[in-house]
Amino acid sequence: MLVDAHAHLDGYKDRDEVIARARAAGLAHIVLVGQWREGPGMAGALDAVSLAKQDRSFFSATAGIHPHEAARAGETDFEELRRICADPDVVAVGEAGLDFHYDHSPREVQKAVFARQVRLARELRKPLVVHTREAEVETAQILEAGLGPEGGVIHCFTGDWTAAQRYLALGMYLSFSGVITFRNADAVRDAAARAPIDRVLVETDCPFLAPVPHRGKRNEPAYVALTAQALAALRGMPPEALARATTENARRALRLPAGSP
Repeated sequence: MLVDAHAHLDGYKDRDEVIARARAAGLAHIVLVGQWREGPGMAGALDAVSLAKQDRSFFSATAGIHPHEAARAGETDFEELRRICADPDVVAVGEAGLDFHYDHSPREVQKAVFARQVRLARELRKPLVVHTREAEVETAQILEAGLGPEGGVIHCFTGDWTAAQRYLALGMYLSFSGVITFRNADAVRDAAARAPIDRVLVETDCPFLAPVPHRGKRNEPAYVALTAQALAALRGMPPEALARATTENARRALRLPAGSP
């Protein structure tokens, strides 16, 4: 039984079939990440919350403003984000963070919007789901300055062992995606093999980053089993033991509700 700790399902026209395949693949729970997008605003987050309310044993929701959108979200969007995140069915704030690879928003704006969501998570006493790309030092600095005791998750961790140690020292969990199956991801695999087993999660980040042999195709929650198998092999442990550990870690890291795995 596995938990997909980070999935985006609001764009799937065949969502019912995708969910059915996830259940058939042995998933016990899916964390639905809802985020603000220019145009529909918080519609994606509201969709995630609505789906979570339909089946709390199988879904949980988060809500946040992605760094790509940091420059386009206005004050009313932040007010709506606060209202959504205060909902008991929203288990975490995010994904929020920094992305210095694409720089779709100015870096100083990204930092300000990220810091604001770090404070929101602390105020609401909820974990934080963090996106970081080519901004490991800056991300760690903002977390050091404002992260609450509830901690959170570095989603789709793609750094090296040095970066991993920074986040682990802050009490964060590291969530690994299909990237660990990519040929050029040796540094990520090294961190995945060395991280404490009680601080490791698995995710798809679907519809992105499908693991090998599906790389380049649309990802979906069922494929988290392939990432879990790869992670178990990296760590030299039985897949069943890896599944138990990552499921318990997800429950603890994201404060999954009663009735979840």
